[in-house]
Amino acid sequence: MRLNRYGYLIREGFRSIFTHGFMSFASVTIIMACLIIMGSVSLLSLNIDALIKDLEDQNEVVAFVEESITDASVAEAIGPELRKIENVQSVEFVSRGEAMGKFMSNYDSDLMEGIDETVFRHRFVIHLTDISQMAQTKARLEAVDGIAEAKAHTQYAKAFVSIRNVVTVVSLVLIVILVFVSIFIMTNTIKLATISRKEEIGIMKMVGATNSFIRMPFVVEGLVLGMLGGGLAYLAEWGIYDGLTVRIVNSMSASYLNIIPFKSVAIYVLIVYLGLGIMVGVFGGVNAIRNYLKV
Repeated sequence: MRLNRYGYLIREGFRSIFTHGFMSFASVTIIMACLIIMGSVSLLSLNIDALIKDLEDQNEVVAFVEESITDASVAEAIGPELRKIENVQSVEFVSRGEAMGKFMSNYDSDLMEGIDETVFRHRFVIHLTDISQMAQTKARLEAVDGIAEAKAHTQYAKAFVSIRNVVTVVSLVLIVILVFVSIFIMTNTIKLATISRKEEIGIMKMVGATNSFIRMPFVVEGLVLGMLGGGLAYLAEWGIYDGLTVRIVNSMSASYLNIIPFKSVAIYVLIVYLGLGIMVGVFGGVNAIRNYLKV
C-alpha cells in the first residue's frame, strides 16, 4: 500500500506539469535563464581570479641597487633582507653584467657599440605573492638599505584587482536576485495547480490527510521542473562557454589570455546547477501550497 501511495503522489506531480504545460515551460525557461546568467558571471569571476593569479606568478618588481655599490658580492648580500619582506615570493639577483647581456640581446649590437656594463646597475627581480599589495611592497623594498628604487606596474595590478572585486560583488548580487526571481516564478506556476485543486485539497484535509501527503505532488512537480531547468541550463552554459572560449582564443588581442577549460569545472557546474534548480523547485512547491494547508 505504501508503494502504491507514493506512486500515486509521484504520478500526480507529473500530471500537474503537463496540465499547466505553458507555465511549466515558462518555469523551466526562467530557471535556465537565471542559472545561465549566474553561471556566466561566476565563470567570468573565476577566470579573472585565474588571470590575476597568473599575473602574480609573472608580474615582477625590479629593485635597483644604489649606484655606489659596484661590487656584485656586496650587492647580492642585500638579497636576504629583501626575502624577509612580507608578500615577497622569490628574489633573483641580476648583476650589471647579466643585465647588460639581456639588454644587448634585444637590440642590434652595432647600435650598442661603446656601451659597457658600468652603465647598468645591479638589481633584484622580485615576484610577489599578492599583487593587490604591490604598492605597499614596493615601498618596503625601497626602504631597505642599499636599494635605490623599485619599479613595478602598480596601475595594472590595481586595475585587475578592482575588476575582480566588482565582478565578485556583481555576481553575488545577481545570484541573490535571480534565485528570488526563480522561486517567485516557480511558486506562481505551482499555485495554478493548487487553485484548480483547491476543493480537492480541502476535502483531503477534512478526511484527515496529512500535510506531507497533500504537499508531496507539488514538491515532485517543483523538483522535476527544477532538475529539468538545471540540466538544460548546464548544457546551454557548456555550449556558450566553449563557443566564447574559441572566439577569445582565436582573437589576436586576447591570444595571451589563459582561459579555464570548461571540462575542468564541468562537474562542479553540474552539481551547482542541479542543486540550485532542485532547491528553487522544491522551495517553490512548498511555498505555493502553504496557505491551502492552513484550512
